[in-house]
Amino acid sequence: MVVVDVTDSILGRFCTVVAKRVLQGETIDLVNCEKAVITGDKVTIYKKYKEQDKRGTPLKGPYLPKMPDRFVRRAIRGMLPYKQEKGKKAFKNIMCYIGIPEKFSKEKIDLANITKSKTFKYTKIGDLCEQLKR
Repeated sequence: MVVVDVTDSILGRFCTVVAKRVLQGETIDLVNCEKAVITGDKVTIYKKYKEQDKRGTPLKGPYLPKMPDRFVRRAIRGMLPYKQEKGKKAFKNIMCYIGIPEKFSKEKIDLANITKSKTFKYTKIGDLCEQLKR
């Protein structure tokens, strides 16, 4: 089991690495998911996800997660063959957490050594999810 801190990591970059490692059979726990970032203009990002949320009907979906940990998990699911058996097994090996749970406080937490955000234009996942709840 690997525990990874994704603070200030770019969502798409670390999700691809996590998806690949999970398909190889690893179990990965991601902590501080609300502090991961999506690069780009805030207004554009909010607008994109609001439009995606309004699409469809309340009864048929699509159902977008409004919690940061579920949002990150859904992003990883999009990079897995989740309708096939190997994808279902891999998806069960991913857990995402808001903050750092007590059970991981004594364990060694790896930093996501994936490209950190170097741009000024970004949005934290936690802030985006707060906007989607409104």
